[in-house]
Amino acid sequence: MDPFGELSPGRSLPPGLKQRFPDRVLVMTTDRCFGVCPHCTRKFILGRSPVVDSPERLSACVGYVKRHPKVRDVLLSGGDVLALPDPAVARFVEAFAELGQIEVVRICTRAPVSNPSRITARLARLLARVGRGKVWANVHVNTAGEARIAREAAARLVGCGIPVSSQTVLLRGVNDTPRKMLALLRALSAARIRPYYVFQCDPVEGLQERFGVPLARAREIEAYCAERIGGLALPRFVADLPGARRKTPLDLL
Repeated sequence: MDPFGELSPGRSLPPGLKQRFPDRVLVMTTDRCFGVCPHCTRKFILGRSPVVDSPERLSACVGYVKRHPKVRDVLLSGGDVLALPDPAVARFVEAFAELGQIEVVRICTRAPVSNPSRITARLARLLARVGRGKVWANVHVNTAGEARIAREAAARLVGCGIPVSSQTVLLRGVNDTPRKMLALLRALSAARIRPYYVFQCDPVEGLQERFGVPLARAREIEAYCAERIGGLALPRFVADLPGARRKTPLDLL
C-alpha cells in the first residue's frame, strides 16, 4: 500500500518533505487532486501523509534544502500543486527558486488534462516571473486524446518559457498496444510536450492485477516506437522500484 515508504521515511525530514535520491526532494504541497487516478501510486496514503500546509512547514523544508547543498531539483507534488490557488503556488515556487543551489523547480500536475482551464495565461506568467527561469512543468498524459486536450494549456506554459514534459503510465486496456503508444507520443510532440518516461505500473496493491502490462509486451511497444519516431519524441520505458537508486530501464528487468 506504501511501496516507497512515504508514510515512514525512516529518518528525520520536515513534515511533507520526501527524499529518495541525493540531488532532489519532493514536497507534498497538498493532498487534493483534480480527480482520482485509479492507478495512483499514493492512492492509499493521500490524507494520511503530512503536507506542507503552513508557512512554518514551508520554512522547515527550505531550511532542510539549504542544509543539503547536493539538492538541486525540487518537485512540487502531492496531490496536485495546481489544486492550490495561484498565490499559494507562487509561494512554493518562489521559496525554492530563490535558492542559488536550486536549478530546477518542477510543477507536477495533471491539470492540463483534468482541468486545462486551470492553466491560465496569468498563472503561466506568474510561474515564469517567480520561478527565475527554473520552472518546468511535469504533466501526466496517458492517451493521444488526453494529449490533444492538454495542447492549449501546454502552449500557454511554453509561451512563457516553461518547458513541459510528460510522464505516462503503461496501462492494460488503455495504451498497451504499439499503435496507441505511438499515437500518444506523436500527439505529445505536436502539443510541444516532450515525452519523458513511460512507467510500468508501480507495485501498489491491486494495480498490477488491474492495469499491469507484461514485461515482454512493454518491450515490444518500446521497440515498435523506437523504430518509428525520432529521439526527441521517444521516452525512456522504465520501472520505479522500491530501493532502486535509479529508474530502472526495461532491459535491466
